[in-house]
Formats: sequence, structure tokens, C-alpha cells
Amino acid sequence: MGSRELAGIAGPLYALPYGEFVAARTAAAKGVSSLGASPAEQRALAADVRALPKPSLAAWAVNMLAAHHPEILRELAELGESMQAAQSALDAAALRRLAQERRRLLAGAVTTAQVLATQQGRTIGAPVATEVEQTLRAATADPGAAAAVQSGCLLRALSADGVDVVDLAGAVAVPGSLAGRATGSGGAPGTVDGGTAGGLTAGGGTELPARAARGGATAGGQPPAKKPLLRAVGPARMAPSPSAVERARSGLQAAEESAAAANEEASRAAAELADATSEISRLGDETRELRRRLELAEAGLKDARKRHELAAALAQQTARAADRQRRREVLARERVLRLSNTPEA
Repeated sequence: MGSRELAGIAGPLYALPYGEFVAARTAAAKGVSSLGASPAEQRALAADVRALPKPSLAAWAVNMLAAHHPEILRELAELGESMQAAQSALDAAALRRLAQERRRLLAGAVTTAQVLATQQGRTIGAPVATEVEQTLRAATADPGAAAAVQSGCLLRALSADGVDVVDLAGAVAVPGSLAGRATGSGGAPGTVDGGTAGGLTAGGGTELPARAARGGATAGGQPPAKKPLLRAVGPARMAPSPSAVERARSGLQAAEESAAAANEEASRAAAELADATSEISRLGDETRELRRRLELAEAGLKDARKRHELAAALAQQTARAADRQRRREVLARERVLRLSNTPEA
């Protein structure tokens, strides 16, 4: 039992919701005994399963794309191949067009990753979304990185500067899971399961015997001489490496693209700032006007209360005076009646 069995266990684990990974990993390690291997192999595989690292949140979001929308990652990888071909041909117009297409695809992919994360119970904020975009951008810059993100077992975010190859050390939980996604199956030093460290197509390990077979026998059926074999194989092993100028152009292209994206973001932020400033000014004026009206209303209320108190006191005085006058009227009427009923002396 080896990396193939481990990859078969790891793949479903890294496609789970983020919070379920640890418990599922423990359960998978305990379930290794059902695979029918020898006890020693079972113990080794169980230890490998328990050692599978939990991915970062950004890497998990990319793994969700690999699990649910692998076509997005394939499209980005194909776009990266087109950009590398345009770079090799020094086709600036094609590079500009492809860079615009990459910005569009990256924006859509990040949005999809955020939606998937939300559906899986996680919220992807701006910092993590930036790491997701950097990882997907790296996948367009280097075939090895493209294979890593498509493996579904990514452990950490990736980054590319457009000049150096993407560092894939410790980036994938099961490096063997990249074997089926990389072109060829070579195993030259500095490769990741057949892919070169620079992300170039790895065909050297399987292509060399075929080339040797095509020119490998002499007319007498004897093995070819060692020196001609080396001459036939040598050109096949050599892969053209980009010159310093081409790498500098690639770095310039990446820098220009990043600067354009940053300028767009800065423009959006400036527009939002202007809107917010205008809204603050408007609300400030409205608040001051309301405060002025409130002060006037409070002053009017105070005057009204004073008038109310004075009117209440005056009404009480006049009521008492009217009551006294009514009593006097009653007394005067009674006196008139009394005098009217008294006979004259």
C-alpha cells in the first residue's frame, strides 16, 4: 500500500466542510483495517492518514473549487498555457488580451469559491479571498501550480511573481496525487511526480526510451554505440529555458496586470470615499438644521409653559373673584327680597 491508497483516502477528506476534517481524518485512520492489507501496511497507512495536515482556509476554498467546479480550474490552467505560449512568441497583443481574460476568470472563480464556502458553513473574508486569487493566479503562471490546485489536496496558498517558478514545497497533502494531472510520468530530480520544478511538461522519463528505440539498433542488429545514443537523447532532454529578457518581460506583464488591478481597486475606493464624504456632509448639514429647529422648538416650549403658568394663575384668580361676586349677588338679592316683604312702618 502506498501513495495511491493514501491519495484515495485523502481526496474525499479534503473535499469535506472545513470543520469536519479532523474528525473525518480520525475516522478514516481507524477504518484502514478494512482495506485488507497486512497489519504492518495497515499501521503505516493509518499513520500516514493521521499525519495528513489540515489545509489553510484559502487552500480549503480552492479545494472546494476542485471538488465542485473542476471546470473552472481547468479553464484557468488552459488560459495559463495560452499565456505561456504567447510569452514564448513575444506576442504582446495576445498577452494583453489574455491578461484581461485572466482578470475576468479570476474574479468569477473567487466569487464562486466564496459562495461554495458559504454553502459549506464558512465565510471567506477579503484577506482569504486575496489568498485564493493569488493561488489561482499562480496556477495560470506555472503548470506545476495548476496541477497542485486541481489535485483537490492543496494545503496552503500559492503565489507567483511571474519570474521564478511557484514554490510547491509542502503545498499538496499527497504529492502522488499530482501524477495523474501532470503531463508525462517522468521522475527527474526537481520534479513533482513527473512535473518539473519549473512546471514544464515532464516527458523525459518516458520519452527517452522511445527515442532510443527509434534509433537504437544498427543495421547488423547490434546495440548502438554509446556516443551516438547520447547525441540522440541529448536534444530530447534539453528543454528551452526562458531567457533573462523573457523572464523580465513576464515579470513586467505580471506587474502591469497587478498595477492595473490595483488602480481599478483604488479608483473604486476613491469613488466610494467621495460618496461617503458627500453623504457625511449632507447628513451633517441636516443634523445641524435639525438641532437648530430643536433649539427653537425647545425655546418656544419654554415660553408656552410660562404663558400656561401665568394663564393658569390668572384663571384661578378670576375664578375666585367671580365666585365672590356671585356670593355678593346672592346676598344682595336676598336683602332685596327681605326688604320687599317687610311692611312699612
